[in-house]
Amino acid sequence: MKDHVCLGAITGAYGVRGEARVKSFCAEPSAIGDYGPLTDDKGRDHRLTVIRPVKGGYAVRLSGVTSKEQADSLRGQRLWVPRAALPDPEEDEYYHSDLIGLTVLDTGGAELGRVAAVHDHGAGDLLELRGPGLKGVLVPFTRAVVPTVDLSAGRIIIDPPQGLLPGDDDPAEADSPDAD
Repeated sequence: MKDHVCLGAITGAYGVRGEARVKSFCAEPSAIGDYGPLTDDKGRDHRLTVIRPVKGGYAVRLSGVTSKEQADSLRGQRLWVPRAALPDPEEDEYYHSDLIGLTVLDTGGAELGRVAAVHDHGAGDLLELRGPGLKGVLVPFTRAVVPTVDLSAGRIIIDPPQGLLPGDDDPAEADSPDAD
């Protein structure tokens, strides 16, 4: 959905009274219901009320959903909000959706590819890069590795550690007696 940001996903029903389990992608996960109506992948609007935290997310009530079967039918639907409904990010903070698609350059100005996705597995964000010779390379999204993010120019500059990118041989391996 263009001009929308994904705030979460419905992972199934929770209980038998029509509540759903939602995984939140918000910086403050419990705030997923604070941005007004959310739109699912099929274009349906839902008012969402967070009931309580549960394993893997939150139990929520969705407007118009009154049965377990209705909640189960929404499994896998992502929940979107118009970008305009979100606050502007602080300085040096970015919405993941703003980073996806940016051109990736190295510090020498060579184009490496584009940001295909942003992953967060709990230890910090990782940028997934794709391009010629890059198929799903994960780069830590830290100031040391990504010193420049220029949204207006549509690019980021990375300074990857030695050996992170394909063909970027580790000089320690070259000095090894086992090296070819």
